[in-house]
Amino acid sequence: MAGSIFAAGFQSRPWWWEAAEPAVRGHDLPGTADVAIVGGGYAGLSAALTLRRLGHTPVVLDAERIGWGASSRNGGMVSGGLKVASGALEQTHGKEGARRIADAAAASFPFIEETIAREGIDCDYVRCGRFVPAWTPKHYAALEAKAGFLAEITGLPTAMLPRARQRQALGSDLYHGGMTAAASGSLHPGKYARGLAAAAERAGAALVDGVRVQRIAREGDGFRLVTDRGEIRARAVLVATNGYSLDKEKGAAMPWLARRLVPLASYIIATEELPEQTIDRLFPGRRMISDTKRVLNYFRPSPDGTRVLWGGRASFRTVSAEQAAPALRAAMVECFPELAAVKITHAWTGNVAFTFDYLPHIGVQDGMHYAAGCQGSGVAMATWLGHQAALKMAGGSNEAFALDGLHFPTRPFYRGDPSLVLPVIGEWYRLRDRFDRMAA
Repeated sequence: MAGSIFAAGFQSRPWWWEAAEPAVRGHDLPGTADVAIVGGGYAGLSAALTLRRLGHTPVVLDAERIGWGASSRNGGMVSGGLKVASGALEQTHGKEGARRIADAAAASFPFIEETIAREGIDCDYVRCGRFVPAWTPKHYAALEAKAGFLAEITGLPTAMLPRARQRQALGSDLYHGGMTAAASGSLHPGKYARGLAAAAERAGAALVDGVRVQRIAREGDGFRLVTDRGEIRARAVLVATNGYSLDKEKGAAMPWLARRLVPLASYIIATEELPEQTIDRLFPGRRMISDTKRVLNYFRPSPDGTRVLWGGRASFRTVSAEQAAPALRAAMVECFPELAAVKITHAWTGNVAFTFDYLPHIGVQDGMHYAAGCQGSGVAMATWLGHQAALKMAGGSNEAFALDGLHFPTRPFYRGDPSLVLPVIGEWYRLRDRFDRMAA
């Protein structure tokens, strides 16, 4: 361990798992399925739930435990498509196309709220809002320019807080003001994953863990899935593996999809317990926080209001959560100097998936359906994509979905493993963040 920053009993595992560690199911692999869903995270589980509601019988397959990946490791921040709406969409898709995409992304927020309420999922959900602090004055101006558009597409207000009033939303002087957005919430991701899995099972979906899909092949009017526990035949297939689409040693269930996703490790630390008044001073209103840096920080109070959870891209190389923890803690202390003596009880990591056009996608390739690419904001979006993919598979869509069937770019010679170039790109982004700050 690095110095004295770790508390006694420190653990390299998600703090979320203290309350909701993914369970081992150990079910047998069936020989056949109506629909086989590869990936037991939010997207796969949401798709399974919708398919059952529409009369289909899905089987969800996961190489680990159901919900073991990013679905029980993320920061628990629920956004209303803010990241998608902030991209330069009009340049590629035109004004009308950009608006349709932004509206489709924004619809993920009411959908997850409806899902939680309808299924009675106890996951500490609160519509708390978000504060986006600006790393530089130019970033503040950029936020101000799009605040009205974000309010329009989400149907919920945004507001700008200049630096002089920043402490109304964040107990720090590190940033140059920022934007509050009401279309955002917080939840306990482990509890949400567990609750979504329980809802899918209650509806009649089969969830099979500990089975790795190695290859999917056309067979007659359906598909044959070769796994490390035998074979399963299915009428239809949905691949929803997102940041875990490629195993460097064992390949990918859908290589075409892996070539279009850039998996990145995101790291999070949890502090030891803090007084309630400290949490309220650091997080007035208990909002979710994600800044405007290229190598961003995202942070929040824990749902029980006792800890700071701080996340970010601590490293673009393959390092353990324990190795990444000192860099995360240093960033936290830079923002909150009063936490300089606070120790860390947990550190963990999980994969997110970016796309080359910075958009989520659903679609069909070689007869197989896919849903992926949430750009690190997948709590609501993955749930929404899984639902939309299921509607498409069941023929239940009432209208076209703007994220369906978009051109899904890749890069020459890219096979789904960015490890050779990520360190270079990541350090360049860090350098640009430092230059921006110096110029400010």
